[in-house]
Amino acid sequence: MKVSIGVIGAGSFGTALAKLLGEKGHDVRLWVFEEDLCERMLQTRVNDVYLPGVKLPPNVYPTRELRDTIKGRDMLLSVVPSQYVRSVMTQLAPLVQEPIPLVSATKGIEVDTLMLMSEVLEEVLPAGYRDHLAYISGPSFAKEISKGMPCAVSVASFNDDLSRRVQEVFSSTTFRCYTNPDVVGIELGGSLKNVIAVTVGISDGLQLGQSARAALITRGLAEITRLGIHKGAEPLTFLGLAGVGDLVLTCCGDLSRNRSVGLALGQGKSLKQILGEMKMVAEGVNTTRAAYDMAKKFNVEVPIIEQTYAILYEDKPAHDAVSDLMGRTLKSEVETERI
Repeated sequence: MKVSIGVIGAGSFGTALAKLLGEKGHDVRLWVFEEDLCERMLQTRVNDVYLPGVKLPPNVYPTRELRDTIKGRDMLLSVVPSQYVRSVMTQLAPLVQEPIPLVSATKGIEVDTLMLMSEVLEEVLPAGYRDHLAYISGPSFAKEISKGMPCAVSVASFNDDLSRRVQEVFSSTTFRCYTNPDVVGIELGGSLKNVIAVTVGISDGLQLGQSARAALITRGLAEITRLGIHKGAEPLTFLGLAGVGDLVLTCCGDLSRNRSVGLALGQGKSLKQILGEMKMVAEGVNTTRAAYDMAKKFNVEVPIIEQTYAILYEDKPAHDAVSDLMGRTLKSEVETERI
């Protein structure tokens, strides 16, 4: 089944997915925010800023015009950083004459409102768009996707038929999609794992060892699950691809931007310096603030997220955060995760 797709956002992940879809034979238009980058991509077929060295198929057409990106498309794919989704979709909304199925691959929470991307999209897009929205999340690095290395992700929607359609459009011999009805769980798993990845990076930067890393991943998953339950997610989702799968990859993978931020923090760099040196967005920095505020709102115990917030936003020394985590009141691991 060949379709025409508009990809909104030409960062590393958006470019990698555009390449994947193009290689499947779909007709792809790729919206590029930066005018100079778009011009170079038209000439060289390479995104030299976000995915250097990877050539785009001839049926992937970069464009600076949002209207051209969506005109006549069968499906849209949004890969915009979370804090820009509202503004970009506000521009897109009046251009949509009738609902076009839109797949969101953004992993993050809107900081000011604590909204998931599903909630932002439903608020900004025309009324009745909910059943035309789907969400992709799971353990997947852009660089590996662009090289045709195997990976598997989850696709969620409130519309089961749309989930299956997206599954068919995106799945290939190297990119396998599983459907999952839990939109909230898919989104929260994909967002909150970035916070824990920053934490694990800090631990690795401090050279605290593999045992500490394993403990942070495991207890971090418990915190993600607690928050997810309060938002209405299905707990089992966090044991799947968009939960523990994405968590392990982002915490342990050398290509993880969020782990890299934490690693640099643990090695003594300031957050301002780290972010100033980065070309791409590390969603975990903003999501840490959102997760901290969300936990306060729901009165959920999230000690790892709290200490990560203190390091990022209150200049708390990392070694002090470790001491405070290890010195907490002793408890049972199987406390039935009181909520």
